[in-house]
Amino acid sequence: MSEPLLLSGGRIFRGLAGGFADALLIADGRVAAVGTKDEVEGVAPAGVRRVDLGGRVAIPAFNEAHMHLLPYGLGLSQVNLRAEQVRSLDEVLRRIGDAVKKAPKGAWVLGRGYDHGELDIGRHPTAEELDKVSPDNPVYIIRTCGHMGVANSAAMRVAGVGHNTPDPEGGAIERKGGRLTGLFMERAKRLIVDAMPLPSEDHMVSAIEAAGRDLAARGFATASDMNVGMTAGLHEIAAYRRALAEGRLMQRMWQVLAGNPEGIAEAAWNEGLRPDHTDDMLAWGAVKVFGDGSAGGLTAAFFDPYLQSAGGGTGIFCFPDETMHRLLALYHRQGWQLDIHAIGDAAIEQVLVGMEKAGEGDAPLAGRRHRIEHCGFLNAGQRRRMKAHGIIPVPQPVFMYEFGDLYVKNLGHDRAAAAYPMRTWFEEGHNPAASSDCPVSSVDPFGNLYTMLTRKTNKGTVLGPEETLTAEQAVHCYTWCGAYSQFAEDRRGTLEPGMLADVAVLSKDIFAIAPEEVLATEADLTLRGGEPIFDRHGALRAAAAA
Repeated sequence: MSEPLLLSGGRIFRGLAGGFADALLIADGRVAAVGTKDEVEGVAPAGVRRVDLGGRVAIPAFNEAHMHLLPYGLGLSQVNLRAEQVRSLDEVLRRIGDAVKKAPKGAWVLGRGYDHGELDIGRHPTAEELDKVSPDNPVYIIRTCGHMGVANSAAMRVAGVGHNTPDPEGGAIERKGGRLTGLFMERAKRLIVDAMPLPSEDHMVSAIEAAGRDLAARGFATASDMNVGMTAGLHEIAAYRRALAEGRLMQRMWQVLAGNPEGIAEAAWNEGLRPDHTDDMLAWGAVKVFGDGSAGGLTAAFFDPYLQSAGGGTGIFCFPDETMHRLLALYHRQGWQLDIHAIGDAAIEQVLVGMEKAGEGDAPLAGRRHRIEHCGFLNAGQRRRMKAHGIIPVPQPVFMYEFGDLYVKNLGHDRAAAAYPMRTWFEEGHNPAASSDCPVSSVDPFGNLYTMLTRKTNKGTVLGPEETLTAEQAVHCYTWCGAYSQFAEDRRGTLEPGMLADVAVLSKDIFAIAPEEVLATEADLTLRGGEPIFDRHGALRAAAAA
């Protein structure tokens, strides 16, 4: 364990209840003292290492409560098609074509993150268009939401998909004029994904480390992988265990097993994996099942239809009620936390009813902290039932920033403005754990904070200004609420004596600046258990030298 460390010269945000302090002492990986400078100096040992905040602010390190760490790491080497850089079909094809030229003949080329709503064509690319730049190499590009993607003809041939291939349960293969367009939605994606070669364990461990280092540079000391097993099956468990053993796991991880029938939850259980919240570095805590799709992709399941101008329809349920409720009851009785994907109000209802049924009899819901992931479009009655059962919403406020204008286009202004009601959840005591769903959205925490402060989209549209939070409340949702959703609020999420010294030093005091300045803020130093996992300016090296 490293020598004690004292932070001073700027404000320390202890947490929502504790407010601000002037100094923080870290020893043996935990917060040893926090308070006024005189109080902390009075208990600091002689020769303590010191970091001068220089007017910056220190906060509990961010907790990325819903993301996909391994897929994010793997995606760092895929073709970047995100809307920040790619807004035309020509650019999509140029980038894919460049990757094909560098790839061996017949090798798969993968792209991640396109948003058809932001492309100049206003639709998904097609297999025919991808064929023009890749007639021989299989190509698969994934929409930003992760719920749909487009395959070229070579990819469909490898997957054995033809015009007579039926739609699988909970999925759809798009056809126009009797011909495949290449678009695969929801569970139909498995037809393509299962045909791809699996990444090696070496590749996965490197991807876990690369993603972790990227998160550390943004102030995260805790993260999650919300669907372990959907890329490489049980091999992903081995890759995470190896990353931990080799010291290449940067964050404390909350792991959520893929619980769809095509996932690994059953196989992992049969191999002896059990719910375990006790390992702070690699906790296997929950199982995930998909209820529906995405509101931006018109596949989130709603009671009321999408606007006719957007295409109409009420979305896609991934499973009928009977199947969903059976899966939830199974995993609930096995002792797993349920972390269930549901975005539209109809899908949320299906999941809520399933959780309520699972909690009947001798396995009550109380204390289980089941979660509804995203939980974007719900009604007051559903909120009341969630609160009564202790079911936690795990939203992505940044969806409003990145996709809010598309929600307006698909659902109308009023329904879009009511989405992801952070203040309502906060005031009703739901403990909403803010997160990004990266790589669906950017993992940059400052965009997420900005959205909670302003409810502005990236085009400047304000949606539901009554749902804004203060900076203190927003950080609370991004730190303590995440820890609470992982049964860890007694160890992390605040900077109080005895808590783990997971700390982020930010380049600006986000509690004292305009929201627009928050977007330009960075993490300068990230500590996990008092040890640096990121040090932008070498502050810890300077402290050690002094």
